[in-house]
Amino acid sequence: MHFTQREQQALREAGVDQTAIEAASETVVELTDEAADDLEAFFADRETLHSDMDVAHSSSDIQTHTVEYLDLFTHADDIRGYLRFDSWGVPVEGGRVLNDEVVELTLGPTVDGRVRFATDADAL
Repeated sequence: MHFTQREQQALREAGVDQTAIEAASETVVELTDEAADDLEAFFADRETLHSDMDVAHSSSDIQTHTVEYLDLFTHADDIRGYLRFDSWGVPVEGGRVLNDEVVELTLGPTVDGRVRFATDADAL
């Protein structure tokens, strides 16, 4: 079940029956899986992407990356995984597709922030 016990109780007190709570929970899981699939598809078959990542010792607001892969897994509404560049990688702790040209990932330690990735630098 996606919803915590407190959330389930609050939903029941608001008049939502258990069947509807379970259906909503299943929908959240399905949408999370679809979002992860869409993110992985965005990175698949693209060797070079641009980002607004803040990189030490860079004078540019836009970075260019050679991407090896994005590997994600989901649990309820959680998206996690690993983004591998040509010479380093970073944990992924969430993400969403913004449009056909831009996605946003929440990157973990070493970056610790939201980063937008685009197929074209002008899209950022």
